[in-house]
Amino acid sequence: MYFIIICIIAGLGAGIVTGLAGLSAAVVITPMLVSLGGMNSYDVVAIALASDVLASALSAFTYYRNKNIDIKRGFIILGPAFICSVAGSYIGYHFSLASPDGIGFYSIVATMFLGIKFIVSPITKSKEGAANTQKKWVRLILSVLSGIVIGLICGFVGVGGGAMLLFALTILLGYDLKTAVGTSTMIMTIIALTGAASHYMMGCQLDMKALCICVISTVFGAFWAAHFANRCEEKKLNRTVGIVLAVLGVVTLAAKFIPGIQA
Repeated sequence: MYFIIICIIAGLGAGIVTGLAGLSAAVVITPMLVSLGGMNSYDVVAIALASDVLASALSAFTYYRNKNIDIKRGFIILGPAFICSVAGSYIGYHFSLASPDGIGFYSIVATMFLGIKFIVSPITKSKEGAANTQKKWVRLILSVLSGIVIGLICGFVGVGGGAMLLFALTILLGYDLKTAVGTSTMIMTIIALTGAASHYMMGCQLDMKALCICVISTVFGAFWAAHFANRCEEKKLNRTVGIVLAVLGVVTLAAKFIPGIQA
């Protein structure tokens, strides 16, 4: 029962951050199931990425209906990200053999960092000046480079891809927050599918019970969060996601180092 509750909470939390900010479901599922569920980090990343597929697709559709998505430029980033996510998964597999808990630990640190970032420095508007002065070839190069970095990060640790997308789309390419989140969820759908398939082919051991619970919970959380985000004021949206991630990071980090809490 304890494990089921952890999976439900992890899935709901993952769906919420996916729908609210376009982050990967792994930013929640990976640290929670590794720290509180006692699972192998590489196997958990596969579950998180699989959960991310439907949640991101549903979120992307919601943002598309609200006209908060850029399909054309999104596919420019998607190409290199798609390829590099496979390479990142391969690197992550060998890293997990040398350091079984390393991936999960980095996920916890990344969760806290992202939470603090959203609270302290929320993205409330686009860099309109930079976007208007950038030449097309500069935007193309930035998009391709962003795709490479995002794919490697997502495939390696299953976390950070959505955050890197938000940074690239808002800071480098001048998107407003909601369009950035919508485009991010569209791209993350394909990256997550590629990453999950790569992890499975590399020989990860899937816990079907954890997988089913996380997928269902994540989809439910994403459905609610995406509808809320499209009607929410941007600064409030940033702060909400930041608080959720910061609290989650602190809790999972404490669970990792305090004896008796882990399953």
